[in-house]
Amino acid sequence: MSEQLTDYKNSTKKVYIKTFGCQMNEHDSERIAGLMAEAGYDLSERPDDAQVIILNSCSVREKAYDKLRSEIGRFGSLKKNNPGLVIGVGGCVAQQEGKRLLGGSRLIDFVFGPRAIHKVPEIMERVSSDGRGVVEIGAPGDKMIDANIKRDNGITAWVSIMEGCDNYCSYCVVPYTRGREVSRPSNNIINEIEGLASDGFKEVTLLGQNVSSYGKGLSESVDFPTLLSKIEPIEGIERIRFITSHPRDLSVDLIDAMAKLSKVCEHIHLPLQSGSDKILEGMNRGYTYEEYRKKIDLIRNRIPSISVSTDIIVGFPGEYKDDFHKTKDALLGIGYDNIYLFRYSRRPNTAALSLDGHLPEDLKIERLEEILLMQREIASRKNGSYIGRSAQVLFDGQNSKEEGGIVGRTRTNKVVYVKGSRSLIGHLKEVKIVSTSFASLRGELLENSINA
Repeated sequence: MSEQLTDYKNSTKKVYIKTFGCQMNEHDSERIAGLMAEAGYDLSERPDDAQVIILNSCSVREKAYDKLRSEIGRFGSLKKNNPGLVIGVGGCVAQQEGKRLLGGSRLIDFVFGPRAIHKVPEIMERVSSDGRGVVEIGAPGDKMIDANIKRDNGITAWVSIMEGCDNYCSYCVVPYTRGREVSRPSNNIINEIEGLASDGFKEVTLLGQNVSSYGKGLSESVDFPTLLSKIEPIEGIERIRFITSHPRDLSVDLIDAMAKLSKVCEHIHLPLQSGSDKILEGMNRGYTYEEYRKKIDLIRNRIPSISVSTDIIVGFPGEYKDDFHKTKDALLGIGYDNIYLFRYSRRPNTAALSLDGHLPEDLKIERLEEILLMQREIASRKNGSYIGRSAQVLFDGQNSKEEGGIVGRTRTNKVVYVKGSRSLIGHLKEVKIVSTSFASLRGELLENSINA
């Protein structure tokens, strides 16, 4: 294999990167793309044009893991026709499985965890010289958060402010795959965002497994509300978003900062997971439903226009009818704008594996579908309240399903489709909402906004 790889090093090199999982995985892929570009690789949109394929996958969600395995199988014919093709797997699944991934598939040539992303060029050199079988997981503290990043959007950008998690929810592998919480120094974050602003980016989304606890372990005295206040004055940045906050760490200071700072958007993602205190305790979430609900009420009191999204897990061990009905009651009582819904899946190394009361898959699916129907009605009603109102929309792309259509988001994170020129992409415009669905809004550009 090393001779074939050497041939590729002397020709145009292309890498195809595919991502499965959350925003952190997507942002990690941007970092991988930047590092591979520095190593002389062009980004390919097609796997059959590439000499290197990298699959970056989550292991928190079983669906992402299943997609990864299916995708690897699809590349079998490519590998057969091109024995010099190199396939690597990164992300949380690589951190978790390590050498087992290599042993489980003859198609995989190298494996690297999120703590070893900065070593990707070095890993490629090792694959080139040694052939198949390189595993680089990295160690706690070994992960460099700062890295060159290749972003394609040019309008909105993810910015990592911290890595890891200290919460150890009983269903989650993140503390084991990404390690304990590590915050980036605030000046590094500010420098990155200032660079984005000078490149024409209009919006940043601050990323972390738990942004609410940003600042722990730093030598400087800075917390998340303080970081937001440092980003606010950066010229060129019009909008600031963040994800994800842990309800236990959501502070009054953060809510006040959101209300006071004009660039911080009126949207918060606050995972509930379950409406049952028994299940929340089994999940090791660290709050009760009543404590969570009081924080939602406080947010809405301070920021009446705010939209709220959440995560819900159905079918957690021990979730009996009464527990499930409490989750349904919570959805009706809170009225989320959007939810990300998952059925519980057994994940290696998690405490929930040893709990009693694991539920059959068909019951989990039944409950998931019931919640989906309920949320569809709630979201349709919430979105319907926008009809006839105007909203500021940042357009960030074309509508692939409609000729002459563009798409953007409101400050409240609602997707809006309009008929409009591509020249409006990258601009903030006022839009009148004329119709809605449970998933999006449709609007018309206001005349004075088109010419602005």
